[in-house]
Amino acid sequence: MPRSGRAAPVTEPRVFWINGPVVKARPPGALAMKEAVYVGEERLAAEVIRLDADAATLQVFEDTTGLRPGAPVHASGQPLAVDLGPGMLGCMYDGIQRPLEAIAARHGDFFATGAQAPALDPERRWRFEPALAAGTQVAPGQVLGRVAESAALSSPVLVPSGSSGTLAWIAAAGDYPVSEPVARLDLTEGGTQEIALSHRCPIRTPRPVASRLAPHTPLLTGQRVIDTFFPVAKGGAAALPGGFGTGKTVLLQTVAKWSDADVIVYIGCGERGNEMADVLDEFPRLEDPLTGRPLMERTVLIANTSNMPVAAREASIYTGMTIAEYYRDQGHAVAVFADSISRWAEALREIAGRLEELPAEEGYPAYLPTRLAEFFERAGHVQTLNGAEASLTVFGTVSPPGGDFSEPVTAHTRRYVKTFLALDRTRAQARFYPAIDPLQSYSGYTAQTERWWEAHGGVRWSSLTRGMLALLEEQARLEKMVKIVGRDALPAEQRRVLVCAEIVVESLLRQSAFSASDRYCAAAKQARMLALVEHLIRQTEQLVGAGADPDRLAQLPAMRRVLRMGEEIEGDDEAAFERLTRELTAAMAALAPGLGGERVTPP
Repeated sequence: MPRSGRAAPVTEPRVFWINGPVVKARPPGALAMKEAVYVGEERLAAEVIRLDADAATLQVFEDTTGLRPGAPVHASGQPLAVDLGPGMLGCMYDGIQRPLEAIAARHGDFFATGAQAPALDPERRWRFEPALAAGTQVAPGQVLGRVAESAALSSPVLVPSGSSGTLAWIAAAGDYPVSEPVARLDLTEGGTQEIALSHRCPIRTPRPVASRLAPHTPLLTGQRVIDTFFPVAKGGAAALPGGFGTGKTVLLQTVAKWSDADVIVYIGCGERGNEMADVLDEFPRLEDPLTGRPLMERTVLIANTSNMPVAAREASIYTGMTIAEYYRDQGHAVAVFADSISRWAEALREIAGRLEELPAEEGYPAYLPTRLAEFFERAGHVQTLNGAEASLTVFGTVSPPGGDFSEPVTAHTRRYVKTFLALDRTRAQARFYPAIDPLQSYSGYTAQTERWWEAHGGVRWSSLTRGMLALLEEQARLEKMVKIVGRDALPAEQRRVLVCAEIVVESLLRQSAFSASDRYCAAAKQARMLALVEHLIRQTEQLVGAGADPDRLAQLPAMRRVLRMGEEIEGDDEAAFERLTRELTAAMAALAPGLGGERVTPP
């Protein structure tokens, strides 16, 4: 918003000190804290991050090569902000919302310093359908009309937060560019305000909501180890930490492809450019399972890769979050995927080092925990200003050096998320996908999502998953004994535990990304698989009690089908699961004839 109450500057600020992306200018009186500014004749985008009595410190979001002392600093009078409106879906922006496709069309494949292009196409016209009539009393967040941004997504035009009054005029149904006013308010406090299809919004300040609600619905990802064992609620926050080569980016992109969010905001923050190139190449060719149309129609990409300016990497997180909040305020379920939180923290560390700030743990600034908390706290299940329920869910990858989860970024991130999906290097090297370690991972949303699972899955979901996780813990303990005395020396009951735990791992935790029927697992199919495995575990208890050898279970043909049921059974085929259950029951009864007449039904 424009500055007010300040005398016009007598002297234009000039750069006198340059240290990479950090520059200083004086006199500082013409600038405000967190103000967006432009540096030099090329008008490099920058932001004021410190004001002293004799100098203003700026972080520059572009390459400062060639910048010299004496370069002018042009004030904008506004905080660092992004343009929000129809036309963002399907676009790819850099860390400060410059559209990469439009920049490439103007300047070529190499990003020229000072390059600018409007974030929203000023020529494109959008169909606006009014929802109110002139003379209506309106409040913040009220729906004035709607714009069909894509075939599957309708975007309401809202009364801005902090504005209320009488709707003096509203445009008729028709096609309008994003900058043309479609409504005018007579404000309660006096004056008028024009409302267009787009508006600017500061990125560092969270957008307001009416209230925050407790999350209760899982964000379905189609990945069994997440949905079944470590769920993420809509409006929750999750971290995916793992060392190099554990598959963090692959898993994050998979979740982004298959999650049942209405809008996806994918932030490539400091990662390799080829990874973002893969996303840009693959997402337009993917069919959205929710709509049957290209996935990019509900996706916004923010790219600030490792070879792009480090200061813009720091801003990219807030840019993506503000875009996500815009769609959340429209009543949608939004999911933000940040890859990675560690690269963002490294950008903070580099900027802090150039500012000569006192370092804390491993050189990170002392305010790292505060910045992480501010980021993850922008997630939530909320009631918007117009009373609609919406959610903003955050997934962030963390790249601890050497896989050390005690390092500062991982440790602090762990404090602010409720789902922790720890990726294991040993599993990844064994080609186990997803390489999530069930003994290091946890979810704080189990209790909130339990009622949803029991209503939609028809199983005692919480008790079943707790029992299977306890089985995996017992497996880890017994495997230590096996290394000392050997498996054959264990009693039959302990060998049964090992057999059942292996079935849980291979049938439920492992998933094939190359199988058309297993790369995505719907909630109903997950519930049936969970019920069948639990049925198998109960049967093995009876078998061992009747004197059967648990190691013979692994040799049963039906058991091999259980291990591959995710791939072999298409979708939620109830008849196929019933046939497999009967086949399994009969094969197990042959090992202990006394169990042959029992009919077992899934729990």
